Amino acid sequence: MNLILFGPPGAGKGTQALYIVKNYNFFQLSTGDLLRNEIKNKSQLGNDIEKIISKGEFVSDEIVDNLIEKSILKIKFNHPIIFDGYPRNLSQTNNLENILNKFNQKISFIIFLNVKRKIIEKRITGRMTCEKCNMIFNQFFNQKEIEEHHCGKNFLIKRQDDDKEIAMSRYDIYMEQTKPVLDFYSSKEGFHEIDGSLKIDQIYNKIDDILGV
Repeated sequence: MNLILFGPPGAGKGTQALYIVKNYNFFQLSTGDLLRNEIKNKSQLGNDIEKIISKGEFVSDEIVDNLIEKSILKIKFNHPIIFDGYPRNLSQTNNLENILNKFNQKISFIIFLNVKRKIIEKRITGRMTCEKCNMIFNQFFNQKEIEEHHCGKNFLIKRQDDDKEIAMSRYDIYMEQTKPVLDFYSSKEGFHEIDGSLKIDQIYNKIDDILGV
């Protein structure tokens, strides 16, 4: 019972994925995390990725596909997988289908968090992530939670790709490139579109209804 979680940068995929992992025992496979780990490890590939992201561009399909396949090979399929931020175009879609076929796996649910551009702008430019526990906050919407965060504000950082100009460029590119993928999956059984501008717990409840069937 694998799941694809779609949505533009800032749609809240990471927050929802953490919830699904906790409550449904999924394994989260995030392309964003894979890329950031390479950068953090300061490998040659990581340096190349950092240069690409800093320009507001997307990393090539070849790099992302290889990272995804290596990660899937490490998973023993004791848990279903959430594909967070992947696939992003038709080439990646075909690659994912081929990889899953190797292991006799399939996609059971496709969830698209649809959010308008104005809301995305505030979510991205105000986003802060805790380096210690990976919780995500927003300085526009979660000021009280930030003040009371148990790890302390010292661990809260803004990601390099959360610059407004870069972020909105990524939003526009994402929506343009991902439309054919959404068209591909929207006709399939298991596709669900959710209003991503709803409150976090309201989105939780809708996902509960979908996965609890």
